Parts: sequence; structure tokens; C-alpha cells
Amino acid sequence: MVSLLNQYFQGMSEAILAHDGTINQFQGDAIFAFWGAPLDQPDHPLRACRAALACLSFLNQMESNWREKGLAPRTYRFGINTGEALVGNIGSTSRFEYTLIGDEVNLASRLESANKFYGTQILITEKTHTLVKDRIITREVDHIRVVGRSNPVRVYEPVCEIEKQDETVLKWVRRFEKGLAYYRNGRWQEALDWFNKTVTLRKEDGPSKVFVERCRTYEKNPPPGNWDGVTDLGEK
Repeated sequence: MVSLLNQYFQGMSEAILAHDGTINQFQGDAIFAFWGAPLDQPDHPLRACRAALACLSFLNQMESNWREKGLAPRTYRFGINTGEALVGNIGSTSRFEYTLIGDEVNLASRLESANKFYGTQILITEKTHTLVKDRIITREVDHIRVVGRSNPVRVYEPVCEIEKQDETVLKWVRRFEKGLAYYRNGRWQEALDWFNKTVTLRKEDGPSKVFVERCRTYEKNPPPGNWDGVTDLGEK
């Protein structure tokens, strides 16, 4: 187990450091990293997204090797947010660490957990999306309200860097976006058709499967008239 964890942490750390991230700590099998401190990085949201995509590429290769050895598959999740945080040496006179805290940090943690509801691996906030959309292909996944926050937030999934896109990627992203637009307008059958078309391109597309089930549910039991399309995630 120690050997496998070290292999995992080594590859993940290399991907983060290659994009100039600051690794704060290992938490069990999780990694807490941030950008923009201690040195200013004007493009820190882009660096963070590129690091997550690089980590995912490493993890896919590592998983392939592990499966060849008969090990069970694993799930990996990333949450990225952009905002103000308190950063510095925090702790006691005998022990402290250079870290950051704040509500925006908590939101990133909530997004990491939110991936399990959609079958995604990376989720970013609208703040981050706005700052990387010219360099990263993303798709909006949902409008959610996470535990501990009253205001909803739109979340997006980074798909790939723009220079690595191909027509198939653009096609399934566009199909999903059309389905999401119909869904938000309460046109369940049209939305269902587009989400099903998305699944034909990517059979294991988690968000499409989630919305297929929602559309079927709302066709039979429509939401109330004041429905705002926000999904409340009732657990961390």
C-alpha cells in the first residue's frame, strides 16, 4: 500500500509542480494545493486547470498499469475555485504551516465531493471558468447549491486544452449544452433527446445520464412553477 501511495503522490506532485502549484499538504490520499502564493501568478486559474488535466492524464495511465496487476479501479476527483483567501504561516509557536483558509477554499472542497453526484472527475466554479474559457474547453454541468452555502454556483467541467480539441469533443459538448438549454426551459422531451444523443458519443458520460433520469422524472412529476433549475446537494 505504501509503495502504491508513493507512486500516486509522486506522479501527482510532479504534475502540480510542473504547473507551478504550491503543494500544501497530503490529507490521507488527497492533495491540497494552491496557486497565486507565495509568488503572484496572474494566470493562476489556468495553471490550476492545466495541472488538474495533467494529473488526470497521469492517473489514467497509472490506473491502466494497476489494473494489469489485478488491482481494483479507483475514483479520482478534483475541485477548483478562484477567489480571495487568507494565506500565511498558521499554527502555534511550536508547529505551524504555510497554508490558506477561507470560504472560497471550502467551496473548492465541496466541488471535489460534488463530482460523485455527476460521475465527473474535475469541476470548477464559474469564476474559474470565466478566466480560462479562452484556453480550456469546458462545459457547464449544473447550477448547484452546496452544503454550507446559501447562494448557488454554476459549475463547469474542463474537458481539454483548446489546442487538443477535436471534432468529436466539440460535438458531444455541444449536444450536452443543447440538452441543458432545453432542460432549463422545462422542455423535458427535447432535453432528453439531446442528452441521449450525447450518450451515443460517450456511453459513460455521467452528467448526461444524470439529466436523462431527471428529465424522465420531471416529465411524470413536473417541478413547481417557481422552479429555478438549481440543484441542492444535500450532503458533502
